[in-house]
Amino acid sequence: MNGVHRGLLKISRGKFGWIAANMPVLELTTTGRKSGRAHSVMLTSPHQLGDQIVIVASRGGDDKNPDWFLNLKENPNVFVTTKNVSRTPMSARIASAKEHTDLWPTIVDSYPNYDNYQKKTVRKIPLVLLEPQDRKS
Repeated sequence: MNGVHRGLLKISRGKFGWIAANMPVLELTTTGRKSGRAHSVMLTSPHQLGDQIVIVASRGGDDKNPDWFLNLKENPNVFVTTKNVSRTPMSARIASAKEHTDLWPTIVDSYPNYDNYQKKTVRKIPLVLLEPQDRKS
């Protein structure tokens, strides 16, 4: 699906493909935990708060976490490209239990498919928070 998505962005010169399932789309670039090479994947973001972006490591409800998630666990320094902003350095962190508890109902209320994914697997689907690296805590 990522190939199709990239193709749509390319042939439309970036005019189409930045929204999927009524959610903003982003390109996440991680560093491979084994290869050390850059790996990019197109993802949707069901929730944003200011400059913080939330992504869901659902992998369609698979019992395994996606590779991009494993990569950012190893190295949280990532790059994010959105429709209006290209290749922004960001820090990724896994939502705490409280953050997950607070965010999950909001996400599944707007995008029920994530709840369907959760029902397909025994693992608790992680939420990842992406924040600009220059953000002051």
